[in-house]
Amino acid sequence: MLRQAVSSILEFHNYLLLRTDARVRDYPLMQSPVEMTCILMFYVFFSVYAGPRLMANRKPFQLNTVMIFYNLSMVLLNAFIVYEFLMSGWATTFTWRCDLIDYSSSPQALRMIHVGWLFYFSKYIELLDTVFFVLRKKQNQITFLHVFHHSFMPWTWWWGITLTPAGGMGSFHAMVNATVHVIMYFYYGLSAAGPRFQKYLWWKKYMTAIQLTQFILVSVHISQYYFMEKCDYQVPLWIHMIWMYGAFFFLLFSNFWVQAYIKGRRLPATDLTKNGSATEPVHVVANGKHQENGHIPQHQHSNGKIIAGKVKEI
Repeated sequence: MLRQAVSSILEFHNYLLLRTDARVRDYPLMQSPVEMTCILMFYVFFSVYAGPRLMANRKPFQLNTVMIFYNLSMVLLNAFIVYEFLMSGWATTFTWRCDLIDYSSSPQALRMIHVGWLFYFSKYIELLDTVFFVLRKKQNQITFLHVFHHSFMPWTWWWGITLTPAGGMGSFHAMVNATVHVIMYFYYGLSAAGPRFQKYLWWKKYMTAIQLTQFILVSVHISQYYFMEKCDYQVPLWIHMIWMYGAFFFLLFSNFWVQAYIKGRRLPATDLTKNGSATEPVHVVANGKHQENGHIPQHQHSNGKIIAGKVKEI
C-alpha cells in the first residue's frame, strides 16, 4: 500500500512537471512543488516550535532600524509590482471584465508572467514578518491564522503561476493586494521610525476602510464571471477561490468596523497589524509588533489582561 501511495505521488509529480507552463519553467521555485512546500513547512516549524525555543532564554532583539529598512523596501517592491501589473494589461489592453489568460509568448504576456511570479515571490519575503516576531519574542502575535495565511498564500499561488501564469481575471486581486501593501508597509515604516513620526499616523483607523475597499473591489470584479454568457480561457476553480476569499474577509472586517467604529468599542490599543490576514486578537504595531516606546498605551481590563484588537491586515 505504501508503495502504491509513493507511486501515485510520483505520477502526480510527473504530471505537474508536464503541465507546468513552459514560459515560467525557468523561474526560481517553479521547477517542482517540492521545494516551495519544504520551505513553507520549515517556516511553520520555525514559527511555532524551533524559533520560540531558540529565543526562550535569550533577550529580544531590538530591530527598529532593520524594520524601517524592511518596511520601506517592501513599499518600493509592491509599488513596482502594481506598476508592472498596470503596464502588463490592466492599464493598457485589459477591459476589466472578461480578460483572458494569455497563452502566447507576446511581450505583454511575458511581462505579465514576470510580475505574477514577482508577486508570488514577494510572499516568501513577507515570511520575514514572522521571523521578526520570533526574534523580538512577540510569540503572542504568531496566531494560527497568521501562520496559516503566510504559508497558504504562496502555496496556492504556486499552482496558479504554474498552470496559468499570464493574466486573466484572477490577476486583478494580486494587483489590488499589492496596492494595499504599499499603503500598509508605508504606515508601519513610519510607525517603526519612532515617536517623532506619530503625528503623521492619524489615518490609522482608515486602514480598515482600505481593507474593506480591497475586498469589495476583488469580489465585485470576480463576480462578473458568474453573469457573463461566455468567458473562455479562465480557470473556474481560481475564480471560486478568489470570490470566497474576498467575501469571507469582507465579512470579517465589516464586523470589526461595526464593533470598533459604530458601536464605539474601539480602544486606543486596538487596531490593525501587519500582513494580509485576519487574525485572532492582536495588538497594534509596526508589522504587528507591540510598540514598547510609549507610542500607544496598553489598556487593561480590571483583571490586568491586555485588551486586544480583532483583525490583521491582508
